[in-house]
Amino acid sequence: MSRRLLRYLDWPVLVATLILVVGGAVVLYSAVQNSGDASTLVRARILHAVMGLVVLALMAFIDYQTIARAWRPILGTTLFLLVVVLIIGRSSMGAQRWIALGPLGGFQPSELAKLALIITLAKHLDGHKELTSWRDILPVLIQAAVPIALVIRQPDLGTSMVLAAIAAVMLFAGGAPLGALGAMGAGAAVVAPMAWRILHEYQRRRLLVFIDPGADPLGAGYALIQSKIAVGSGQVFGKGLLHGTQNLLHFIPEQHTDFVFTVIGEELGFVGAALMIGLFVLWLWRGMTIAAQAKDRLGMLMAVGAVGMIAFHLFINVGMTVGLTPITGIPLPFISHGGSALVAMMGATGLLLNVGMRRKKILF
Repeated sequence: MSRRLLRYLDWPVLVATLILVVGGAVVLYSAVQNSGDASTLVRARILHAVMGLVVLALMAFIDYQTIARAWRPILGTTLFLLVVVLIIGRSSMGAQRWIALGPLGGFQPSELAKLALIITLAKHLDGHKELTSWRDILPVLIQAAVPIALVIRQPDLGTSMVLAAIAAVMLFAGGAPLGALGAMGAGAAVVAPMAWRILHEYQRRRLLVFIDPGADPLGAGYALIQSKIAVGSGQVFGKGLLHGTQNLLHFIPEQHTDFVFTVIGEELGFVGAALMIGLFVLWLWRGMTIAAQAKDRLGMLMAVGAVGMIAFHLFINVGMTVGLTPITGIPLPFISHGGSALVAMMGATGLLLNVGMRRKKILF
């Protein structure tokens, strides 16, 4: 690696990422400390973090233009894996999302799809400087719609929303007319009520309890009610790391994955939660700065896609734990347990650093 490139490494992004990953490991340990799987989950987290660092380094140091030129095999491999998981994937909690990898656990192709969509859409939009008509926009929508449809089939509504958000943000950054974006939003709003009929029963219950958690306090609304209690009970400074009662007594389902923010809110309080969000804000701010300073349109689009993915995850995950958004199963970036998600997030971070390091022409 050239020293000239390392001079432009965005240290705030890298340091914020590492703090979130390490801090997330501590929070995860607290979430599972008195469970029988604590040691297994901790070892898995360490392995996932190491794999994530390797992917981050690769995505940072291989020129992003070289990565973009491989968009066809990237897209083809992603779609192939999304089809394979529907055929031979491992089912859990009513969803078929994982490909078994033996001692390494399971691989979730839909997480790879997020990173792949950023790369492939950036390449596509870079080749179409003008998005003045639906003839220009439609191929982009189709390219995003295929993986989204395959992910919905699993079913995984949360990840499909992330993919749609990435596509929307990148279309906006790519110069799609506001009228076209508004039309797509209106179309989605019209189709939404029709989609109610194809939702699974547990997905319908999640949407209903978002409106009124008290409608099913011991069923679908239980997790949301307990989540609010946990976050609120932390008050300003929290109950202390490893001492959250809602956490220790397992009142909150999936507290090491979807609801890990409740552990932060209860044990570290408002101060700890604010510090965590502050690290994300720093990450996002530096990400947008990198996008603004990118040396070309391709780099700008990749940076915007990475920022949009992290921002959407953060907003939805934190929002669902405090009742601002429906429960969708979207993980908290860098913190929630899940190897595929962590590797994808760190891959997006590496891509962002890649664009940042090459924001100026290097003279040899």
